[in-house]
Amino acid sequence: MDFDRRRFLKYSVIGLGIGFLATAITKSSSVATFILKKIYAKPSRNTNLLTPNDNFYTVSYTSIPGMDINSWSLSVAGFVGKGLNLRYSDILKRPYIEKAVTLECIENEIGGDKMSNALWRGIPLSSLLREAEAEDRVYKVVFKGADGYSDSITYYYAMNNDVMLAYKMNGMDLPMEHGYPLRAIVPGIYGMKNVKWLREIELTDNNYLGYWQTRGWSDNAHVNIQSRIDDPGYFQTIRDNNYTIKGIAFAGDEGISKVEVSTDGGRSWNEALIEETISQYAWIKWRYIWNIPKSGEYSMVVRATDMKGRLQTAEESNSYPNGTTGLHTIFVDVV
Repeated sequence: MDFDRRRFLKYSVIGLGIGFLATAITKSSSVATFILKKIYAKPSRNTNLLTPNDNFYTVSYTSIPGMDINSWSLSVAGFVGKGLNLRYSDILKRPYIEKAVTLECIENEIGGDKMSNALWRGIPLSSLLREAEAEDRVYKVVFKGADGYSDSITYYYAMNNDVMLAYKMNGMDLPMEHGYPLRAIVPGIYGMKNVKWLREIELTDNNYLGYWQTRGWSDNAHVNIQSRIDDPGYFQTIRDNNYTIKGIAFAGDEGISKVEVSTDGGRSWNEALIEETISQYAWIKWRYIWNIPKSGEYSMVVRATDMKGRLQTAEESNSYPNGTTGLHTIFVDVV
């Protein structure tokens, strides 16, 4: 009897200890979850169709070169019948095109901010190459900047995809950090090939590889289909019976035909409303009115389909070498 009593007391104490420990762990876990949500929480984004110049993303691995517009010129050389050398005043006198084009860094993360949209004005590259009498053997068009950076696109792409040499951005002269006085705008291609501070265009018959391509990054560099949830923000608390989810989607030079939103982690999908599209080369804004069934934690996912019917892949990949892929997912708490 004494042995049974001692064993009872022993296991009672152990049981109480386990109970207290379990309660402490549960409370600690709740506190840890709360802290993690606060650490990783991100506010909602109010994204405009056009990104103000001051807010346009920049990625530069060199210093901004000093540019004297009075001595600046652009040369077109290489395998051409007639070389060209244009002053800034010559550029401004030529017929121009104006298009909204979204630029994205190839290192942009899923749902990241290294993507912006602007209205660009410039001269068509195709007309310049025709005037220079490009030879039939030309394979690559090489852009060379005053900072020593260079990259290339194929001659075919240069002649068929509204590539421009831009000197205005959202109605203003190019800001210095965005390539003043002239930069390449190549719709549908990641930002590394949109060379800034242009000084020379060379036409060559070889497969010219730029700085990043010699380090294994994509030479094709065609933008992957992207979509993003801007509102609500990550780990935001919602206190309404319905909520308008908003975001953007982008498919390079293909355009967006459909955007779908899931509020149950991808088990079911609902088509969002696409707002006004200003260019096939620019992102679109979308919205979806969510009728919230009950309180709790929800996982939101977005995906897009381009004009050719290609669905954004859910397979996640790192940016190297072809740009990130995957679906933007956020979590929200409804109370």
